[in-house]
Amino acid sequence: VSGSLLEALTLSTAMKCGPPNGCALLLRVQASLTPHESLRGLEVCSTSLDTQETQCQGVRVRRAARQPQVGPQLQVHFDCFEVGVAQSLHVTLRTVPQFCGVQLHQRYHVEAGKLSYWVDRSRKVVVVQVPEAPGGPDSYLRLCLKRFTCKDAGAPVRVTASKVPRRVSLPYSRELPCLCLEAWPATPDAVRIQACPFEDDTETLWDGVYYHLGGRALSWEPPCPMSGRVSLCWRPGPGPTCLELEHSGRPAHRRVRYPLVDPQPQLCLQFSTSLGFRLRCPFSEPRFPAQPASRCACVTKGGHGPRSAAKCSRPPPSLQPQARPRRTPRWPSW
Repeated sequence: VSGSLLEALTLSTAMKCGPPNGCALLLRVQASLTPHESLRGLEVCSTSLDTQETQCQGVRVRRAARQPQVGPQLQVHFDCFEVGVAQSLHVTLRTVPQFCGVQLHQRYHVEAGKLSYWVDRSRKVVVVQVPEAPGGPDSYLRLCLKRFTCKDAGAPVRVTASKVPRRVSLPYSRELPCLCLEAWPATPDAVRIQACPFEDDTETLWDGVYYHLGGRALSWEPPCPMSGRVSLCWRPGPGPTCLELEHSGRPAHRRVRYPLVDPQPQLCLQFSTSLGFRLRCPFSEPRFPAQPASRCACVTKGGHGPRSAAKCSRPPPSLQPQARPRRTPRWPSW
């Protein structure tokens, strides 16, 4: 018997709803069959890769359909396996009787589904359209900050199955890439569906820069998990060029604090992370303290030979760029 007797195994899922058991998610199996006189039927088996539980169902092929014929192949459909959300399956289709080498295998992951939502930025809310599920359980919705786990960014909202209209508005304060929408049915050990409306809005990650006047400390804390490096740098003029100050590099995955920093408009923070390269110069912004008139920055001037630092009044030792006369001009270090 030719191995091409079975072809084009296709897997999908469909929701079936009806009394008295409510809604159930079913695995849909479809295959193409070339008629053969020895063929009596087909058997399909689904094995859960998590529990190793196997379900099998068979279908009989009528005698008239087994006769060799010219024309399109027969299409066989199975809609008999109840599956769970996010479940991984191994599906096998074989002939009855079983012909040597004539069977199909395929792995399938049951998708968790998608949430229908939109963002109303003028009201700072995420509006969720809850799908109808006649006879199904109630559900929960919430916004959360996704780190190792998803931490509440607002109280969960319970949506009753009979609620009409089924729209829920969830308020938010900041548009962060790790701010996610989470939904799950009100049943024990329910699988949760997630969507992150602001996952491409990364600019807000660099806004958490603060200057503490009392301790003259410059700090930054990432509001979302990330990896990379943050350092102080000296910006000699307009443009993207910023020269890193020695010994100022810090990991970017946690809070960074630089003590004894004097406000200098050319002093910046540069971020080199998995999300790209960013530059923030907080002291050039009006909301930060202005540079005192009695203080100035001392930097080496341009040129080919060494230059001495310009004379200026200086406060007690703190984070100030230091210029040292050397044969090769050096940029400030911290």
